[in-house]
Amino acid sequence: MMNRRRFLATSVTATLGSQITGCASLPGGGWIDAHVHVWTPDTEKYPLASGFKKEDMKPASFTPDQLFAHCRPEGVSRIVLIQMSYYKTDNRYMLDMMAAHPGTFSGVAIIDENAAGVRGRMKALKQQGVRGFRIYTGGSDVAGWLGSAGMKAMWKAAAEENLNMCLLINPEALGPVAKMCAQFPDTPVVIDHFARLGMKGVVDRAGLDSLLHLSKHAKVTLKTSAFYALGKKQAPYLDLGPMIRECRDAFGAERLMWASDCPFQVDPGHNYHDSIALVRDRLDFLTASDRAAILRGTAERVFFS
Repeated sequence: MMNRRRFLATSVTATLGSQITGCASLPGGGWIDAHVHVWTPDTEKYPLASGFKKEDMKPASFTPDQLFAHCRPEGVSRIVLIQMSYYKTDNRYMLDMMAAHPGTFSGVAIIDENAAGVRGRMKALKQQGVRGFRIYTGGSDVAGWLGSAGMKAMWKAAAEENLNMCLLINPEALGPVAKMCAQFPDTPVVIDHFARLGMKGVVDRAGLDSLLHLSKHAKVTLKTSAFYALGKKQAPYLDLGPMIRECRDAFGAERLMWASDCPFQVDPGHNYHDSIALVRDRLDFLTASDRAAILRGTAERVFFS
C-alpha cells in the first residue's frame, strides 16, 4: 500500500493568484471534521498489519481522547474516522471507537475488493456505522485497477447501499476516475485532499481543471483538507484560497467538506485551529451559508445520514 506521506508530485506549470484576506467569523459550532485517523499504542489488542511495526506509528498514539483535546475547543463535535493504513483491512479499532462514542463518529473502512463477498462485507460494515470505503491505487495501472472486477463490484454495491467510494488519489488518476463516475453515475464518490494537488507547492493548472471537471458528476463531493501538506504548507494557508474558490464555484459549497487530516495537521509547525480557521474565519469570498455547508452540512449529509 502506498505510504500516505509519499505523495507523487504534480508538475509545476501554473500558479493560482494572490492571497485572500478576510476575517468574517461564523458563529455557532457543531462542526464536523470529515477526515481523521486514530490509532492506539495497544498493539496486543489491535495488532498492526503485515509490513508495519510499532516504530512506524508516528505519533506513537492518537486516540479519540487525544483528538478531542484539539477539536472540541474549535466547536467540532462530530468526526469521520478514516481507517488507518497501519491496520489495513482490520477495521476493529475504528469500529470499537465508534461504538464507544455513539453519535460522535462515522467511519470509512478499508476492505479487500478482490476477496469474496464484497457486497455482504460492505452491508455488514454499514450496519456498524460505516458510510464509506477508502480506495487507493496499488500501482501505476490506475485504469486497470479501477476497472477490475472487484472494484466494479464495490462501485455497484456502493450505489445500491448509498455508500461512498472515498478516493485517495493523485492527479493522474482523475481521468480514469471520471470514466468510473460516468459508468456508475449513482455511486457516491468522495475525493480526498483535492486529489493531492499542490504537493510541490504550486497547483498544476491542468490537474485542477481535471478535478473541476468531476463536478459535472452530481454524486461527487470533495474534501477541502490536508492544508498542512499543500501549497506553501504554512499557516494561515491563504495561498490555497484561489483553489478553494474555484472548487466552490464548480462544485458548490454543498459538495465541499472541510477536514483536518489529523493527526498530521497537528504535526510540529501546524495546529488544528489554523486548519478550521481558514474556512470558518478567513476566506472572505465564502458566505455564511458556504461556511455552514463546508463545515457541517455536506459531511452531515454524506457521512451521518
